[in-house]
Amino acid sequence: MSKKKDKPEITGQEPEITKKDYKGTLHKLQVELVKLQKHFIGCNDKILIILEGRDGSGKDGAIKRIIEHLSPRETRVVALGKPSDRDSSSWYFQRYVPYLPAAQELVLFNRSWYNRAGVERVMGFCTDAEYEEFISTVANFENMLMGSGIKLVKYYLDISKDEQEKRLRDRKKDPLKQWKISPIDEQALKLWKEYSHARNEMLARTNNPAAPWTIVRANDKQLARINLIKDLLSRLHYADKDKQLVQPDPKIVFKYDALNLENGWLAK
Repeated sequence: MSKKKDKPEITGQEPEITKKDYKGTLHKLQVELVKLQKHFIGCNDKILIILEGRDGSGKDGAIKRIIEHLSPRETRVVALGKPSDRDSSSWYFQRYVPYLPAAQELVLFNRSWYNRAGVERVMGFCTDAEYEEFISTVANFENMLMGSGIKLVKYYLDISKDEQEKRLRDRKKDPLKQWKISPIDEQALKLWKEYSHARNEMLARTNNPAAPWTIVRANDKQLARINLIKDLLSRLHYADKDKQLVQPDPKIVFKYDALNLENGWLAK
């Protein structure tokens, strides 16, 4: 099957950015994020951003840079832990509903209901029936959210096996990152193929036309952060936008389509 002509060729060599350029560009983008927040507060917008990806893919770092200079009153990060017995006996989406954004709020989910299609699927924390129920209903749930006025953006941060191994190894050595270590980390590399299969199936079956997946190539953390923020700003309306600044690199950020599973745009 041939590649789409409107996409640049992906090679093993990713673009690079200097530390100076990274810091300068990040500062400018954070100014744009403040403009965005001022706008959506004034317009009573509700914004929900979902970040998914393997352990070590850079979700925490990306979120930190997004919220660094935003008002904490209107900005929330949601990273739920293991479900309680009550959560497990409730409607699956119920535990996430209380954390959805109200008017004037920006909410970022560091992992979301898509846990069911990733960790829970691979580790056997849900049954096949529960998984299929989720897959068959998630689009309707997201359509309901958007129908209520929530602006939903979904990102999947993708890294290679070698990069994940390096990051998980570095995490164990860093005394400031001990809170990130979990028993699941030990299985991440052992079950690499299983996680790849779960990722592929999740993206293919939940790429809701109204709320599509956007892939971020995240082997380079700095490039991933910069381009994810650019993409986010390019999608949302706000006054006095620097349109030239917020154009992401299509080699780093791109919309998911079925060809990604065949042409090397996702790590195998």
